[in-house]
Amino acid sequence: MPKHTAQHANSQSMTDMIKILVGTMTGTAELVAEEILDTLTDKGAEAELTLMDEVRADTVSESDTLIICTSTYGQGDVPDNAQALLESLQAAKPDLSSVRYGLFALGDMTYAQTFCFGGKRFDEALQSLGAQRVGEIVLHDASSGTLPEDEAADWASDWYDNLAA
Repeated sequence: MPKHTAQHANSQSMTDMIKILVGTMTGTAELVAEEILDTLTDKGAEAELTLMDEVRADTVSESDTLIICTSTYGQGDVPDNAQALLESLQAAKPDLSSVRYGLFALGDMTYAQTFCFGGKRFDEALQSLGAQRVGEIVLHDASSGTLPEDEAADWASDWYDNLAA
């Protein structure tokens, strides 16, 4: 399971480790998550990026702060590497009332009926288990002409400021 960890050298952590969990089919969400990781560590946060492949509900329930960065695939599904995590959350139903999270969802408005449903499914699952979303969900449209990794840095910076507030 690929894991990237970074911490700013002289940081005083305002929060615990921020886990960035990535659901991706083509690697785009991972590029976005790497941009989020860089931005957070530049701001002095301790953060790590983990692909969702082996992640299950217990990892989420042991986290205080996380970011879900996921694409949407097929008919509004989460990517293949995120399926087991979503199913695990729905089956185990852990108490996530101590978890704060952010969500960056990738989709394509060409598929308006299922636009960003991968992210929306995680948002629904986390909220139903008591997790508290910080800030708004990013719903990035692949057909908009903007690169999601370009939006990621500004969003991550604002999200971290909201988290610290």
